[in-house]
Amino acid sequence: MNSKDHFSMNPSMEVPAMMTISIRSAILAGLLLVGGSTGLAGQDAMTIPLERVVLFHSGVGFYEHAGSVRDDTNISMRFNTRDINDLLKSMVVRDLDGGQVDAVRYPSRDPITKTLRTFAIDLTADPSLAELLAQVRGERVEVEMPARISGIILGVETRRKRIGDNEFMDVDILNLLTDNGLQSVALDSVSSIRLLNEALQAELDMALSLLASAHATDKKTVTVQFTGQGERRVRVGYIQESPVWKTSYRLVLAGEETLLQGWAIVENTSEQDWRGVDLTLVSGRPVSFTMDLYEPLYLPRPEVQFELFTSVLPQTYGQDLSRLGQVFADEHAADRMAESQVMPMMAPSPAVGSGQPGTVADIRRRTLKDLSMSRPESMDLRRGVQSVAEGIDAGESFQYRIQAPVNLPRQQSAMLPIVNSEITGEKLAIYNWSVHAKHPLSGLRFTNTTDLHLMQGPITVFDGGVYAGDARIEDIPPGGERLISYAMDLDTEVVRQGKSTPEELRSVRIVKGTLHAERKFLRSQEYVIRNSGRTARTVLIEQPIEAQWTLVKPSEPAEKTRDFYRFAVRAEPGKPAGLLVEEERIDTQHILLTNIDDALIHLYMKATVVSEQVREALGEVVAQRHQIERVAGQRRQYEQEIRGIEQDQARMRQNMAQLDRQSEVYRGYVRKFSEQETQLEKLRREIADLHRQEQDLRQVLDEYLMNLELS
Repeated sequence: MNSKDHFSMNPSMEVPAMMTISIRSAILAGLLLVGGSTGLAGQDAMTIPLERVVLFHSGVGFYEHAGSVRDDTNISMRFNTRDINDLLKSMVVRDLDGGQVDAVRYPSRDPITKTLRTFAIDLTADPSLAELLAQVRGERVEVEMPARISGIILGVETRRKRIGDNEFMDVDILNLLTDNGLQSVALDSVSSIRLLNEALQAELDMALSLLASAHATDKKTVTVQFTGQGERRVRVGYIQESPVWKTSYRLVLAGEETLLQGWAIVENTSEQDWRGVDLTLVSGRPVSFTMDLYEPLYLPRPEVQFELFTSVLPQTYGQDLSRLGQVFADEHAADRMAESQVMPMMAPSPAVGSGQPGTVADIRRRTLKDLSMSRPESMDLRRGVQSVAEGIDAGESFQYRIQAPVNLPRQQSAMLPIVNSEITGEKLAIYNWSVHAKHPLSGLRFTNTTDLHLMQGPITVFDGGVYAGDARIEDIPPGGERLISYAMDLDTEVVRQGKSTPEELRSVRIVKGTLHAERKFLRSQEYVIRNSGRTARTVLIEQPIEAQWTLVKPSEPAEKTRDFYRFAVRAEPGKPAGLLVEEERIDTQHILLTNIDDALIHLYMKATVVSEQVREALGEVVAQRHQIERVAGQRRQYEQEIRGIEQDQARMRQNMAQLDRQSEVYRGYVRKFSEQETQLEKLRREIADLHRQEQDLRQVLDEYLMNLELS
């Protein structure tokens, strides 16, 4: 493989190194001990060049490498750690000439804390020197202080040390068993400590090496193992997070001609240069998501205790469920990997372009064609620029395939011309009261007469050879029509006046005791347009559509969108033009006749739209309600009399409690009590009879109402 046909993706490797850590450095850094090595060893590996890039609007890109291998070969590629999940979800590897892919290897991302706990010395919690020494109790060490002492660690304790009259400080003391007996050493006086157990020292070295390697987490090397005989073609494709490619346009208004020029803005934010890449831009938005496949997953398992007091064997339900859960997890992971490999863009691309790849400027020069139409030099955008994209329908998406190979260094961006053709357009003014109450906006109604899908993006408009303003469009398919506005039309003024008329009762009907009253509401908007310019213009007036209101005048709008009516008005210079828009709303009110008051009933009875049958029924309802009210009024009167008697009796009871039972006054109270009790009994009978009459009358009214169906 020639160097000019591919670019290097060799990973940077770390070289092992031995280093000694002094105790004072360890105290400052929170680490222990002397000796050890850190780093990774590696060697150069073969790479294959990037051949094809497909960028989507969903924030991802498909990258495909293609090249040749011979015999058993390992291909290495370097990726940012954040891209590994997308790689594991989507990578497709193919050996096209009889070989096979053995495996795709990559560094594990098991949590470092889990790995650190596997060493004899645990550095997980960033232990202090004293805590580290406590972990190696029973081990023989050599201490420099400056005298050299060798002994076995018994333990580490903290003692209070006086440093002034009333000041103390805590000092860590290392207790050793030496050949001369027990000896205590203050750690703040120690210059170095060395473990004499070589195996334990190696464990510490590996733990420190792991910590050092964990700092370089931004890049990972992925190695693909190919096995076979002879020279073979291979391809490696994968999805990777990529910036959304964008479009911007230039629109030139020159008399009867309208020229549209579109540019695609692409960015190479990957870790590799694009050299002679076959680039395709896709307008579709495939569903794309991220899933953490890189982090190792562990399922919690229940702990089973041995039964010590019976001969029954321990049950193993917990372990069976755990194993089943692991099987399900493996099956789901396999399903997700299979689904992610269904990529419509995976088919090998034919070679694009026969010449050597060049810069974006080279691409434009190679595809430039002679144009027969002449334009003013200042704004003829087709001079020196020709579209380098070929439009292709692809199911629900649309592709812009760049016709010549693209060169784009890493962390660089480029603009590629994709549209450069005439379109049909009509200049007009667009008025919307909520946008600006006084002036409309200068605009253009244009039709996409190209064969390309025009993606959303900004448009810079030039009129008469000068900058006229900015606009933006949404996605427009071939043949689609859109409005754009790019400036305020100061030569045109619009006055808007709103009017409303009183509500109108249209009909009244009665159905099963409910009165249905239908009312019509009418409103209007009058627009007066004054054109102070030199030429006539069409003003497109937008009025919001409200669901409950129906357009009456004009009978049909010039256009109707999801949210607006649009009315076209021709405004001649110096002459006012007008537009009257009328809308109506029909509301129906539902009222139970048992709840309606007499005043409202009389209003409906006087209305001219009410039929004679409805009017008579309303009169009968009023008459029956009056009869019910007379009976209810008599009942309430009797109830009031009873309350008066009961209050009088309460007063007499209070007085009688103070009187002699043999007095004449007391006997008079007794006689009055007897008379009142007789009256109360009579009133209660009357009230019960009136209550029955009231209930009967209400039942008669309800039955009458339920049988009414009048209009």
